[in-house]
Amino acid sequence: MTEPGTIIQKETFLERIKKSGWLEHVGPVIGLVFVFALFAVLAPESFRSARNLETIARQTTIVGIGALGMTLVIIMGGIDLSIGSMVALGTVVIAVSLKSFGSEPNAFLAACTGVFVCGLCGAMNGVLITVLRVVPFIVTLGMMLLARGVAKGLSREQKVDAPETWLNELLASLSPEQRWMLVPAGVWVLIIMAVAVAIMLKYTRLGRHTVAIGSNEQTAMLCGVMVNRVKIYIYTICGLFAGLAGVMQFSRLTVGDPTVAVGLELDVIAAVVIGGGSLSGGEGSVLGSIVGALIMSVIRSGCSQMGLPNWVQEILTGLIIITAVALDRLRHKRRG
Repeated sequence: MTEPGTIIQKETFLERIKKSGWLEHVGPVIGLVFVFALFAVLAPESFRSARNLETIARQTTIVGIGALGMTLVIIMGGIDLSIGSMVALGTVVIAVSLKSFGSEPNAFLAACTGVFVCGLCGAMNGVLITVLRVVPFIVTLGMMLLARGVAKGLSREQKVDAPETWLNELLASLSPEQRWMLVPAGVWVLIIMAVAVAIMLKYTRLGRHTVAIGSNEQTAMLCGVMVNRVKIYIYTICGLFAGLAGVMQFSRLTVGDPTVAVGLELDVIAAVVIGGGSLSGGEGSVLGSIVGALIMSVIRSGCSQMGLPNWVQEILTGLIIITAVALDRLRHKRRG
């Protein structure tokens, strides 16, 4: 029973949704559906074909894998501008390793070598950020130049040809006999890694500490979180994912190329931001980042199918990024 004169305020359905945060998680998916539906109507019928959908999935893989590592870094409140250069370095290391180790029997070892080298670059980022207490933007900007320079020096500033191995098939278009796979093996690698990172974020101590640092680093430190150690771990993981993206890039090119993936870091960061990640830290999701990467791939594919020039794609992607950041700012103001 309520006392006379008491005003009872009932929450509306929309208010309950806003409080639960459900709309923030589903928003990027709604955006993807809208963009795809728009091009499905405007673009030629070939846009909706199974072959083109497979192509979109293949094009998303490299950015998507890089975005998994960047998601962790951005949630932690950091940034990594060296991913593109690490991808290029990874392709060169794989190609050089294949020429040194031999082809088919050692393809897995060559891929692991490329991933390991990129992981070392990521660990160096983490160590320099924590030990020197320099902002991540500056450290990773330096690593971007360093890794690109090492790639060019290792390859003698030219593409490195490599023997043909099963690595070349990771992102190759499926043959009629492989249709049972639905998508190429590289796309399945992206899906498996995405599930693994989502589980890590939600159910492991490292994941919880990553979110805590991004939300409030000082409070996390007072609560006993080993902040510096977590930062080194996360930047190392980001480097490992950059190396794995390098494996996919090598599969796509079939050569080691020190000039490839210039500007890839911007696509990766954009995917995380479009997917709901906050550059202020503490917010982001694996699903959102993958959806963000898919949105950019759909825009590129749709514009290509319609015969639109590249600058139109860049304008559309830029508008989506600005809108995503503006919504993030508005969300923080309302909470404040």
